[in-house]
Amino acid sequence: MAREKKIEPDQPIEVLFTPRERDLILEHTFADGELTDRLRVVEVKGAKFVAKYTLEDLDALLGYIAAEANHTPKKKLQKGLDALFARLQHEIQSYDDGQWPHPL
Repeated sequence: MAREKKIEPDQPIEVLFTPRERDLILEHTFADGELTDRLRVVEVKGAKFVAKYTLEDLDALLGYIAAEANHTPKKKLQKGLDALFARLQHEIQSYDDGQWPHPL
């Protein structure tokens, strides 16, 4: 996938979360407070929560989401986490902060 949006290294981006996605992260992952605090006090746009993350922080959050998805015995929870992971992975891949390895 081509990274279309150029940003500066460590520049935060706005990431939208549904209430369900926000709850999945806050209630079912072991993400540290530095990542989850941004979801507790957020701006609201319509029916979505807006949190700001750098690409590095978003990548870390993806790790916590994937870990829980891979270890939960609850199929519905796993499905929700997998969908959130896929959406956020697509989001992160749409940005280029110059820090990603370039293919040879």
